[in-house]
Amino acid sequence: MTETTNALQKYYRQPSIYVTLPSKGKYYSAEVFTPTENGEIPILPMTVKDELAFKTPDAMLSGQAVVDVIKSCVPNLKDPWRMVNFDTDSILLAIRIATYGETMDITYNVPVTNEQATTTINLPACLDSIPKEDIQDSGKTKSGFAITLKPMDYSRLTKIQLAQYEQQKIYSAVNMSSITEDQKVKKYAESFQAMNTINFDLLVDSITQIITPDNQTVTDQKTIVDFINNAPSKIVDEIQDELAKIRKQCQTPALKIKATEEQIKQGVPTTFEVPLTFDNSNFFG
Repeated sequence: MTETTNALQKYYRQPSIYVTLPSKGKYYSAEVFTPTENGEIPILPMTVKDELAFKTPDAMLSGQAVVDVIKSCVPNLKDPWRMVNFDTDSILLAIRIATYGETMDITYNVPVTNEQATTTINLPACLDSIPKEDIQDSGKTKSGFAITLKPMDYSRLTKIQLAQYEQQKIYSAVNMSSITEDQKVKKYAESFQAMNTINFDLLVDSITQIITPDNQTVTDQKTIVDFINNAPSKIVDEIQDELAKIRKQCQTPALKIKATEEQIKQGVPTTFEVPLTFDNSNFFG
């Protein structure tokens, strides 16, 4: 009997980089994530099929393209929809490095002059710059409330982004329409109310526990919703500020750009920061 072998199999993709997730798998069940003994997980480069996924507008808008590519390139993350926000930047950076190499050109607007400029960034350095300390998922407000946060997963994030996109489309359509000013005001108010609802849902869904200043622990979701609905705006604003601080953990720090002599003469600061955003139209293409 002749054994059939695949002469091309040895040329299949192999892991190009290994990363440790900032969450260290803390927020994942066995159905979502497979840990490794040393904590590092392999990242495979994208296939041609993966690259084509980023050229499908509907799949990009729904988040399905990103999920499919992560499932293809990060085999240890079995359900990318459950990927928590703390791990997103590390995973996407690692896939970019594994597929296209260690450098990437980005275009940014220079402050003051608003001119566009381009620079080349070192992606492994960006990956290394993501904080590696243990994630703190709780904080305390100035009013004395201790808040515990539930990480936002990619499914929830995508739904919020879709809702915001739809509201922006509605706002633009109303602005360009020929309806009366009173009708426009009404439509704007409806759109504003819809965005408020989205932001409120995000806030209450993120809180798993509140400890009051007199040391009472509340975990019941309905009680938390009632509290956010009825508390003074100052207290709710403080809670939102704490949640924002917690969510910023494990994000890629902004790039520090040094202005040219000519730019400085035009009033541009000597150094300024440029956020590194994961725009799928250029980050994976």
